[in-house]
This record gives sequence, structure tokens and C-alpha cells, in this order.
Amino acid sequence: VQLVESGGGLVQPGGSLRLSCAASGFTFSTYVMRWYRQAPGKERELVAHITDAGVSLIYADSVKGRFTISRDNAKNTVYLQMNSLKTDDTAVYYCYTSIWGRGYWGQGTQVTVSS
Repeated sequence: VQLVESGGGLVQPGGSLRLSCAASGFTFSTYVMRWYRQAPGKERELVAHITDAGVSLIYADSVKGRFTISRDNAKNTVYLQMNSLKTDDTAVYYCYTSIWGRGYWGQGTQVTVSS
């Protein structure tokens, strides 16, 4: 199982980024996918979740209305569209899935929101 995030970078407040997580080594279309983030000095938090059927849920109240999770099962990729970014969104963003009770993480992609 491999999860590879991309799309992070430096962006000004109010800007947008789209993160991608390319999955391989398992039947992507049949598993729930999640995005987490971890800011400096803080615990990792669940940001968003999407089922195999594409039903999405944003968990973090601070990003509701600004972030959207989606997936393309044909490309084995899950996305996190982040709009109206704030400095508090600065974090490492991780892709995650659980297969037969074992969790798998990507290496993370850094998102820095700063003027």
C-alpha cells in the first residue's frame, strides 16, 4: 500500500490549493479515504472523510464551507480542495486509509499560509 500526497506549498491568506493523494497497492475504489492535518505543536486532526461511494464529510469545524474532499476512482486519487485559506490552516496534510484494521499514512505535504 502506498499513499503519495502532492500539491502543498506556500500560499497567501485567502488563496487556494488542491492537494492530491495518489494511492496504489490496494483496490482504491472500495475503501474510505481521509485527510488529516498536523500543525506545529498540535495533535493530528481529522479534516475530511470520503466513502468508497463518494459520500463526503468534513469533520473539522474550522474548515467547513472552505474545504472539499473528492475522489476519482479511475485515477486512484483523492483530493482536498482548500479555498479561502487562513494562517491557521498551516500544517502538514496527510492522506490515510485503513485496510483490514491496519492504518496506512502518506508521507504528508506541507501547506504554509503566510503573507
